[in-house]
Amino acid sequence: MRLVLQRVFALARKELLSLLRDAASRAVLIGPPIIQLLVFGYAATFELKHVPFVVYNQDQGQLSRDLIARFSGSPTFDLLRVVPDQNGLQQAIDDKSALMAIDIGPTFTSDLERGKATHIQLVLDGRDSNTAGLASGYAQSIVATFNEEQLAAHGASPPSTVLLDRAWFNPNLDSQWFIVPGICGILTLLVSLLTTGLSVAREREMGTFDQLLVTPMNPTEILLGKALPGFLVGIVEGTFIVLVAIFWFHVPFTGSFPGLYLGFFCFLLATVGIGLMISSLAVTQQQGLLGVFLFMVPAIVLSGFATPIANMPRAVQYITLLDPLRYFLIILRGSFLEGGSASLFWPQYWPLALIGTVSMIVAGRLFRSRLS
Repeated sequence: MRLVLQRVFALARKELLSLLRDAASRAVLIGPPIIQLLVFGYAATFELKHVPFVVYNQDQGQLSRDLIARFSGSPTFDLLRVVPDQNGLQQAIDDKSALMAIDIGPTFTSDLERGKATHIQLVLDGRDSNTAGLASGYAQSIVATFNEEQLAAHGASPPSTVLLDRAWFNPNLDSQWFIVPGICGILTLLVSLLTTGLSVAREREMGTFDQLLVTPMNPTEILLGKALPGFLVGIVEGTFIVLVAIFWFHVPFTGSFPGLYLGFFCFLLATVGIGLMISSLAVTQQQGLLGVFLFMVPAIVLSGFATPIANMPRAVQYITLLDPLRYFLIILRGSFLEGGSASLFWPQYWPLALIGTVSMIVAGRLFRSRLS
């Protein structure tokens, strides 16, 4: 066992030295991630398409039902359900089934009928700050229209409804708090795929693959030696981006580092396995690079980074279950904004571990088949 580990670590060291000595490889691993982090962190914005919401209606009067009907009848909002208490409202926001919740007090209708101003509370999921901000704007416009109709019905001194909104997890709806943790996942995916996706193809292209085969190492040891640099580069790059997010962009980190790094491990297991699958199929580095980007673009689109998964067609939502970035973005944003710990992320850990295990097994079989 000791000799096996020595051979694996020797190959991993040789792989890392090959990456660091090559100026082009260093530029790919260091330059683009930093540039993309700064560009996306400062420039990326998204548009609103879909807002699922719940209602806690303590009033049950006609006017409260009219107001709820305005929200549910709007093409911007989709009413999920009417919750029976505050706990139901909180649970809907916490588990991300709703992006918005409306809390109507028990005297809403009676206050308006007596000519008094009244309040309703709008609770927003600040983890998706851009969508929450836009949803608040749409909600304000619906309430403004409701007040105009009250004006027409009651004359010059109408009762009015004041909307008090509050964003959870991201009180100021700062878009960087939403975007930058997502960029951490995308760039970790990029560097880990590039490191492993080109490794075997580079050996073939440089003519050193046959030399590798005549060493005492078996195919499994070679595969592990190729996988370790991907883990190391991914962890180092991911840690760097997390530190930039905290100390440069001032995104608050409220979770636990053990929970985050367990997510890093499971995510890198999946991405390294996929990268080795690509590399085992590629004959040249150009083919490996093409394979990496053929996987990356759909992975980013289907991850929920830019477009909410709930907006996608049902068939596409099932496809996203195979995307490791989908699960890692939940871990990242949960660690930064929700105060999530490892116990909260088990629904994300096990799919990542499963994807990683399957992809490593497939990569091993592809590697052996190319040797025969």
